[in-house]
Order: sequence, then structure tokens, then C-alpha cells
Amino acid sequence: MKILVPIKRVIDYNVKVRVKPDNSNVDLANVKMAINPFCEIAVEEAIRLKEAGIASEIIVVSVGDKSCQEQLRTALALGADRAIQIETSETLDALNIAKLLQKIVEEVQPKLVILGKQSIDSDNNQTGQMLAALTNMPQGTFASVVKVDGDKVNVTREVDGGLQTIALNLPAIVTTDLRLNEPRYASLPNIMKAKRKPLDVKPAADFGLDLSPRSTLLKVTPPATRQAGVIVESIDELVDKLKNEAKVIS
Repeated sequence: MKILVPIKRVIDYNVKVRVKPDNSNVDLANVKMAINPFCEIAVEEAIRLKEAGIASEIIVVSVGDKSCQEQLRTALALGADRAIQIETSETLDALNIAKLLQKIVEEVQPKLVILGKQSIDSDNNQTGQMLAALTNMPQGTFASVVKVDGDKVNVTREVDGGLQTIALNLPAIVTTDLRLNEPRYASLPNIMKAKRKPLDVKPAADFGLDLSPRSTLLKVTPPATRQAGVIVESIDELVDKLKNEAKVIS
């Protein structure tokens, strides 16, 4: 069984995000980049399925310029078998990403597509659902448990009321939540082996798709700065400040 894992290059979650002075976008100059954390979970789940003898091949794919090859090589070092880079210098929205991934699904014919439920930069939570609609494949989102059983995959997903388990006919699409697993670290020998694993580059223009943007980024602003707290000497002073300054009680 082939498993396809789309991954995204994002700012490392440990890095404090900076906004450009003109508020046109996030400043990426000299910033450490990494695999999106939810995508790391997707890669880990695919590797575990291969280690269990369920998957025969893991293919990772990413959309972007040459810089995203770093994250693809990281996924190869973690245990993926081969990688595909859809090369473009444009910043694409979720729908266009899903359209490109649809073409890869048609080419690779995976039994299972596992991807992160969202990226930590745009936080849209859209690509997996859009890909399912375009490919007409059943989907299980926010997965906390994934179990392949013959020609079905059972997905336990987190919902407002607790947990819901659904059975999907393969081929299917699964998006991962935080509690699905804990990703491993790549060992040095595997990092060296990853350099020899195949990485195919496919120009986005070759797919014959209209990739014009459906939305326009107008402005990026940092979150409002929180003011420092105030130490009070007594309960009466606390109540007075909550009532007269914060005005949260009456």
C-alpha cells in the first residue's frame, strides 16, 4: 500500500514571528524554517504504518521553491522512501495547493493520503478537505487514532462532544491532530542515507492548472502587546481595580 504525505515548509514553531515594517507580510529573512508540526505527525504515522507491515512505500510531496527540498530531505531521513517537489516561486492558496496535490494523487495512486489538519502559519484547515472533494475520496479529519483494517481505515477523531470513530473505504484521506503520535528525530545515519533517496522536481506550470490566486493578502499585523500585570496589596485593592479600572465587575 502506498501512502502519500503532503508536507509544508513553515517558520519553526520555536521562532518568534516578525512582521515586515510595511506590514505587507511576515519577515522570513534569516529565519529558521521547519516541517509544519502537524505534517511531522502525518509523516510519523505513515512510518509507523510501514513499520507495522501495512504500508509498502511512503511518498512525501511539497509545493514551493528549491528551499522546500530541505524539509523533503528531512522527511526522507525520518523514513519516507521518495519525495516530490512541485516547484513554484508563487505563494499559493489552499485551493490551488489541493489542485496540485490532486494531480499527484492521480499519478501516484496512493491507498492513503495523510496530511496535517492545518499549517501553523496560515491556520486555514482547508487543504485536506478540499483535496478530498477534488479526488472524491472519503475523509477522516482531526485523527487521534488511525487503524488500517483490510480495505478500510478506522479513524478516531476529536469532536466537540468527545471522540468519534468512523470507518472509511480505501483509498481515503486522513488529517492528523496533535494527539495522534509523537514524531521521532532523524538519526545521523538516516540523514546521510536521505541524500541518496530520489527527489523528483515537477514544475507547477507543467500540470496545466489555473493557479491564479482566489484571495489577496491586504495586511499583516502583529498581535497587540500585552501590558504588564500589577501586584496588589489586598483583596480590597484587587476588587477596586477590577471594578473601576478593568470594569469587569460591577
